[in-house]
Amino acid sequence: MEPNFVIAGRFAREYILPPVGQPLLNALGGDLLYAAGGLALWEASIGLIGRVGEDLPRQWLRDLQTRGFDTRGIKVLPQSLDLRTFIAYNDFEHRSQSSPVSHFARREMTFPKSLLGYQAQPKSDNLLTPTISDIPKEFLDTRAIHLCPMDFTTQSQMTAAFKGGSVSTVSLDPAPEAMIPALAKDLRILLQGVTIFLPSEEELRALFWGMTHDLWEMAEAVSVYGCEVVIVKRGAYGQLVYDAAGKHRWEVPAYPARLADPTGAGDAFCGGCLAGYQKTFHPLEAALYGSVSASLKLEGSGPFYPLDVLPGLAEARLQALKEMVRKV
Repeated sequence: MEPNFVIAGRFAREYILPPVGQPLLNALGGDLLYAAGGLALWEASIGLIGRVGEDLPRQWLRDLQTRGFDTRGIKVLPQSLDLRTFIAYNDFEHRSQSSPVSHFARREMTFPKSLLGYQAQPKSDNLLTPTISDIPKEFLDTRAIHLCPMDFTTQSQMTAAFKGGSVSTVSLDPAPEAMIPALAKDLRILLQGVTIFLPSEEELRALFWGMTHDLWEMAEAVSVYGCEVVIVKRGAYGQLVYDAAGKHRWEVPAYPARLADPTGAGDAFCGGCLAGYQKTFHPLEAALYGSVSASLKLEGSGPFYPLDVLPGLAEARLQALKEMVRKV
C-alpha cells in the first residue's frame, strides 16, 4: 500500500549546541526528518526516501517505524557512512559548523568521543543522496512529494519519476549551491514539473545577483519557469507567497515563537507547507501551515519536537496567523 505523502532527502547524525537548552549529541536528524516532522504535525501516512550506512543503529530505524513512518524507502548501504554533522550557535543569528573541539571547550563540556575526527561532509557526496533506484514502486502512487535540498540532477530525476505516477503535488527546496546565475537554465528545466518552489531569501537573491533587488520580481520571474507557487522563506521575517496563476501576493509574518533551536525550522516549514497545500490547494494556506510547523520546531531540539507539543496548539497558532496575513 502506498503512503499518502513521500519525502526524499538526507539523514544526519547530529551534534547540536543550541543557543539555549540542552545539547543534542549523536541523534538522528537531517533535512529529511525535519521536513517529516513538520508534515507529521498535520498528516499521517508518510514515506521516507533516504540513505544510511550499515553502521547506523537499527533501533533508530525502528523508532521511525514506531512513529508511523513508512521506512521502505530507506536504503541501508553495505558500508559505513559518515553522517555526522556539527552545529554550534553563538546566538540565533550566527552558527558555526567547524572547530567542534573549541566550541565544546568554550562551553566547558566534555568532547564526545563519537565526534573525534569529524570533518564537515561535502554536499556533493553522492553516497548520502538517494537516487530514483531507491524509490519503492509503491511510493510512486503517492499523492504528494517533497524534495529536500539535493543536486538538480537528482531532484529532476525524482520529479520526473513521481510525475509519471499519480502524484498531484511536488514541492521542492533547492540546494543553496545550485542557486547561482550560471545554473539558471538547469533551474528552468527542473521547475517545469514542480508545484511549489521553496527557496530562502538568500538563495533567491543569489540566483538574481546583479539583476534586481525586488523579491517579488524574482518570485514572478522564477514562476515563469513553470512552477505554480513560489514561497520565499525569510526566517524571522516570515514568508512571501506568490501565486503564479492569479498573480496574487501575500506576506505571512513569522509566528512569535519562543526561540530555542533554529535547526531544521526551514525544513519543518516545507513539510507543513506540503500538508497545508494538499488539504486546501491554496498557496496562502500552505504557507500558514508551514509557518506553524516552523514555529513549533523553533521551540525545541530534534526533528520531532513539534509532535510532542500540547494538543490543539498547532490549530490555535494557525488561526492566529490567519489574522496577521497581509495581501500585497
